[in-house]
Amino acid sequence: MGQEVKNTPRRFIRLASIALCLGATTVTLSGCFPLAAGGMVAGAVSLADRRTTAAQAEDQTIELKAFTRLRDRFKSEPTSISVTSFNRIVLVTGYVPNQAAKTEAIRMVSAVENVRSVLDELVVGPKPSLQTYGTDTVLTTRVKTALIAAKDIQGNVVKVYTESSTVFLMGIVTDREATRAADIASRVSGVRRVVRAFEVISEAELGRIQQQQKDQGTSPAPTATSSGSVSSSPSMATDSAGGAGAVVTPIR
Repeated sequence: MGQEVKNTPRRFIRLASIALCLGATTVTLSGCFPLAAGGMVAGAVSLADRRTTAAQAEDQTIELKAFTRLRDRFKSEPTSISVTSFNRIVLVTGYVPNQAAKTEAIRMVSAVENVRSVLDELVVGPKPSLQTYGTDTVLTTRVKTALIAAKDIQGNVVKVYTESSTVFLMGIVTDREATRAADIASRVSGVRRVVRAFEVISEAELGRIQQQQKDQGTSPAPTATSSGSVSSSPSMATDSAGGAGAVVTPIR
């Protein structure tokens, strides 16, 4: 691994360091086994979240257990696996050397206590370079920044994870919010593909969640409203200059 760090352009190392300081989700290197637990970087539970605090803590526990089990199982294999849990829905991304490893990794994650469902986005192929990890960290930061800057969506309730320039979006959102968040992410320079892994709820359900948070004193930010529709198949966003954005693929 030391040789990889030495040969990585200094500019990418600096960019990755900046992104880490901004709170971007990134991979954690353990020896020569890259594996990430998506919520572990942030650490503490967040009040700007539509999950209960108990659900947030449970997601962190799921990620830690999956991280530990996968690390121990694949420590001698050229494997790069990322695990991100949101409301007990677990997204598994990354690269494994063969189909047998892919099947085993998904089985192990599915067996973790309290996992509700698993979204399998593992790819059979070689591990990405350290430079790719740095680029993904920067893209995650850019997408998060774009979501928070948008005036017509509560961007801080969307969880962002990037793998080889594919951006995965998770969160408890309405149809309108899912469409808008995916559209924003697809327009960020460098994003190749956007995968919607949202848990979609109705506007009425969102209202109940916001009322519960208000009653509990968490004071959620108001959700902006606007018209919009959801595509049930892959779509291509168009940027303001008329060019095509990244492909958006809904998997939930």
